[in-house]
Amino acid sequence: MSSSQASGQQRGPLLGFVGVGTMGRPMAHRLIEAGHSVIVYDRDEAALAELKAAGAQVGASVRDVADTARIVFTSLPTPAVFKQVALGEGGLINGNAIKVLVDLSTVGSRTEKEVAEGLLAKGIETVDAPVSGGAAGAKKGTLAIMAAGSAVALEEVRPLFDVCGKVFVVGDKPGQGQLLKLLNNMLSSTAFAITSEAFVAGMRGGLNPEVMMSVINSGSGKNGATLDKFPKHVLPRSFDFGFPVGSVCKDIGLAVEECQALGVPMWVGNVARQVWNYAAMQDGAARDMTELVRYVERWSSVDGLED
Repeated sequence: MSSSQASGQQRGPLLGFVGVGTMGRPMAHRLIEAGHSVIVYDRDEAALAELKAAGAQVGASVRDVADTARIVFTSLPTPAVFKQVALGEGGLINGNAIKVLVDLSTVGSRTEKEVAEGLLAKGIETVDAPVSGGAAGAKKGTLAIMAAGSAVALEEVRPLFDVCGKVFVVGDKPGQGQLLKLLNNMLSSTAFAITSEAFVAGMRGGLNPEVMMSVINSGSGKNGATLDKFPKHVLPRSFDFGFPVGSVCKDIGLAVEECQALGVPMWVGNVARQVWNYAAMQDGAARDMTELVRYVERWSSVDGLED
């Protein structure tokens, strides 16, 4: 008997979840806490042990999950990993039970379309549903979910989205959710980069950081970085937003490439991309994205700001 059956508290058909890392783990937790039976798989044994203790069933492989659950969620780090999990040997495409894939990853519209076409040939629908809101939003159930797919598939999975956040139906074709997510992330990361430069310039000019943020947030310069990331993660010098620089580089790179493919020149986006890539090259890929400020401080030879 599985742990989910033994608990006697969960209900409904078994859901699958492949990829229970920074974002996937709290989303899987929320589904379990909402009373859903969930079978999970990941290469991270610690993540699996944590979810098993919470009531999840642990799958032996990706194929095991796809052989067990009609609806399978994926939250995976790169386009290549997502494509392998979905279409590769032992992947979701070979599952006997799966009928709907709900992809929560950020992998770009081209990869999403390729996977969706491959799965549809096997009778498996894809709901393209990247999320925004970070690990904190995943834990609180306040994510913004940008969903695209057939009306039938969206109707089936919509109650599950309500457990994790607010869903926005952005289109009827897989890939449209990816495009909007990438545009959102590019705006967010570009705003953080320019805010970092403005912050360091203000500090170098002798401005008080708290006063500076208060004034900006009362005026026309306010943005997501000044309203949230700086007050919560930069000014306290905690740098713990929960999203690494390397992931920013992946997302903004995909965004710039997709926009250029649509005929948009991306002058500003390309410069922001270079800033993030340069930070990653300076041993920063695994660092929290809010630590970009530290690199700008270093590049600006600003004294007295480093811990």
